[in-house]
Amino acid sequence: MSEFKRAMKISELPSGTMKTVKVGGEDVLLVNQGGKYYGMGAICRHEEWDLSEGTLNGTKVTCAGHGSIWDLAKGTAEFDEELEPEPLYDVKVESGFLVVRKR
Repeated sequence: MSEFKRAMKISELPSGTMKTVKVGGEDVLLVNQGGKYYGMGAICRHEEWDLSEGTLNGTKVTCAGHGSIWDLAKGTAEFDEELEPEPLYDVKVESGFLVVRKR
């Protein structure tokens, strides 16, 4: 996904929330932290849980499955075993929508 693609209406992602959306066939976790938007792969690399079911604390998402803690800015996890990083996405606002592009 080299070009920006429309993901969702900005109004559907209030501050302090996260949501998984399908964009260009990929599951993308979108997060709004005080008007700063993050995009990262949405399916945990450990046991394939949807990260949007976890908890958000600043720029970290804790997976509801087995507690891996994902860094939204880096795509890396803190966990007992090494996990492959999640892909990251550039996110911007365009005409009332969030648009994303894989880095």
